[in-house]
Amino acid sequence: MSQPSPQKSLTAADIRGRKGQTPLVCLTAYTTPVARLADAECDVLLVGDSVGMVLHGLPSTLPVTLDMMILHGQAVVRGAERSLVVIDMPFGSYEEGPDQAFRNAARLMAETGAGAVKLEGGRHMADTIAFLVARGIPVMAHIGLTPQAVNAIGGYRVQGRGADAERILADARAVADAGAFSVVLEKVPARLADDITADLAIPTIGIGASPGCDGQILVIDDMLGLFDAFKPKFVKRYADLATDAAQAIRAYAGDVRDRSFPAPEHVFTDEGGQS
Repeated sequence: MSQPSPQKSLTAADIRGRKGQTPLVCLTAYTTPVARLADAECDVLLVGDSVGMVLHGLPSTLPVTLDMMILHGQAVVRGAERSLVVIDMPFGSYEEGPDQAFRNAARLMAETGAGAVKLEGGRHMADTIAFLVARGIPVMAHIGLTPQAVNAIGGYRVQGRGADAERILADARAVADAGAFSVVLEKVPARLADDITADLAIPTIGIGASPGCDGQILVIDDMLGLFDAFKPKFVKRYADLATDAAQAIRAYAGDVRDRSFPAPEHVFTDEGGQS
């Protein structure tokens, strides 16, 4: 009898089981080459709707479409061997109700091969989360600052300060009770993030939250320093690739203009084979 094939990648159940263990390493990814690089170290690769701003130059995540998420989701899945690939449900693809959410989540997973979806919202999304989970779609929740609701909450401001902490805690409990396998806590006070982490049986993944969360996530282009002008407080830059790339492009342009590139070793002669 043949042996079953080894598991290709981590599952939502694996991530849920990491509660309270070695912190989960999560990054966004939007392309196959970047997914291959990040896959070696990450537990979760998130195909975030931030792709609209990062790669497409959009002013917010709101114009991102389901087709855009599918295209980038397919690319990331091709580059991931170990990490769980989670794909964002874009604005307008799930808020109408559980039936709409299921149709679009099923399409995202079927057409990309991703292992889970992520959607924003707390108590008001609990029924939708439960509906999806009951039908075999693992859901990562996202509370606190929810960028798709930026117009309603008045900007990219910290959520859960003072008396507002009870609202965020209630949201966290609601999505966990609904069956989410993990929850992103974005831009909430550290003490509140620690309280939520201690309260929930599912992993918390912080972005602008607390080192005490069960994991951390950043937009990969932010942590690699691919943006000069924009740097959120919660981002640590581990490289300055924008400067490196600008210098490389400048050097290339100089070589082309003074005709030092291509050099003899970069061109072909009439002799020899294909090389």
